[in-house]
Amino acid sequence: MRTHREVERKYEADPDARLPTFDGAVAGPQHESLDATYYDTTDLRLIRGGLTLRRRAGGEDEGWHLKVPVDQDTRDEIHLPLNGKDKPPKEFADLTLGYTRGAELVPVARIETARTKWEITGAELTDDQVTATKPDAETMVWREIEVEGDPDVLDRAEKPLRKAGFRRSELPSKLARVLGTKPTRTQPGDDAGTTVLAYVVGQLEKIKYYDILVRQDADDSVHQMRVAIRRLRSALRVYRKIVPSGELDTELQWLGRQLSPARDLEVQAERLAETVAQLPTELVVGPVQARLTRHFSPEQAKARKDVLRTLRGKRYLRLLDQLDALVTAELSTKKAGRKAEKELPRHIAKAEAKVGARLDAGDVHRARKAAKRLRYGLEAAVPALGEPADKARKRAKAFTKQAGDYQDSVVAQPLLRTLGMQAHADGENGFTFGLLHAREEANAERIRRELRWG
Repeated sequence: MRTHREVERKYEADPDARLPTFDGAVAGPQHESLDATYYDTTDLRLIRGGLTLRRRAGGEDEGWHLKVPVDQDTRDEIHLPLNGKDKPPKEFADLTLGYTRGAELVPVARIETARTKWEITGAELTDDQVTATKPDAETMVWREIEVEGDPDVLDRAEKPLRKAGFRRSELPSKLARVLGTKPTRTQPGDDAGTTVLAYVVGQLEKIKYYDILVRQDADDSVHQMRVAIRRLRSALRVYRKIVPSGELDTELQWLGRQLSPARDLEVQAERLAETVAQLPTELVVGPVQARLTRHFSPEQAKARKDVLRTLRGKRYLRLLDQLDALVTAELSTKKAGRKAEKELPRHIAKAEAKVGARLDAGDVHRARKAAKRLRYGLEAAVPALGEPADKARKRAKAFTKQAGDYQDSVVAQPLLRTLGMQAHADGENGFTFGLLHAREEANAERIRRELRWG
C-alpha cells in the first residue's frame, strides 16, 4: 500500500474548445485508455463523505485507488495493485469502515476515459474524453481537463485556461458527476444553531479523516483524532442548550479515553527521550535510552492494538451513526434560532467561570480541562464573534499549554520513580532517573506557582 498526495484542478469546456499553449512543456502528448469501476455503498456513503474507491485498468498507475479529501484541490490517493478480483481489497474495506459502517461495497458506476496528457514543468495536464455509465441509467459523455502538480503552477495555468473558455468544475470528481452528488458542507450562519452545527460537522469530518490515518499507523494520527474528538465534545458541552446531544457526551468521553493510552505513551516517550538527549553526557549513567525503549515499545504496541480494536468495534460505529443523525437533524431549541452574536457569549461566559473556579480550588488538572473546553467553545464562535473571540481563544490556549506542561511533569514523576527502581533492581545505576524525577518535580512546582487565570 502506498499513498500519493495529489493537488489537482478540474475544468470543463465544450468538446471543440482548444487548449492554450503552456510554457515549459517537456513531454507529450501521450495517449492512454483507462477503464475504471467505482465502488460505494448502495446509499453512497463514500462519495457523500468525499471519498472515491475504484478499480482501474490501463495507464501507468492501474490498480485499486482510494482517494481521500484533504482540502480543496488536494486529496490523498492510496494505491494497491490489481488483485485479479472484482471485490475491493480487505485493506480498503477496513480503511473506509468509519464511513461504510460495514455496509457492502458494490459497483456504482463505470467510467472509461480516453486520455491525452502532457508533462509541463511542475505539473501534468490531461485532456479526458469521458464515457460513463451506471446501472439502469443512460450513458453520459463529456470532456474534462485536469491539471495536477505544484500549486504555483496550477495558479499560473488558471488564467490561460479560463481565457480559452475552460471553467472550473463544481464537482470534485468524475464519479460525483455521474452519481449527481457531492459532499455537503454546513456553513456558519447568523443564528447560534447553524454556527455551532457548522463547527460540529467540521470536527466530525476530521474524526472520520483521521480514522483512516490511524488505521494506516500514520504519524500523529491518534493525537489529531483525539483532538477532533475533544473539540467536538467541548462544543457540544458548552452549547448543549443550543444543540442537545443526549448521551453523546458519555460516548465521546469513552472514545477519547480509548485513544488516550496510545497518545499519552507517545508523549511520555518523546518527552523523556528528548530530555535525556539534552543532558550532559556525564549525567547519563547506564543504558538509560535502552531502558526507555524497553519500557515504551511493548506498551505502545499494545496500545495500538487496543485502538484498532476500538475502531473496528460496534460501539464506535454506533457512535458515528449517532453523530451523523445529530448533524442531519433539524434543530428545534429556541436558543438555536437566536442571533449567534447575542446567544453564544452567554454560554462562553459560563464556561469561562469554571476555569477560574477550579484554579482557585487548587485543581490544575480540572482547570486545564475547563480551559480546553472554553478554548474550543470560543473556536466555534469565532465566525460569529470575530476578533474578540479569537483573542480569548488564544488566551485560553496559552493557559492550557502551561497547565499541560504541569500535567506532563506530574505524570512523568511516578514513571521515572518506577524506572529508577527497576534499574536498581537489575544492577544498573538509577542516578539519571532520580535526576529527571527531581527536575520534573521542580518544573511542576514552578508552573503551579506561576499559573494564573484572569
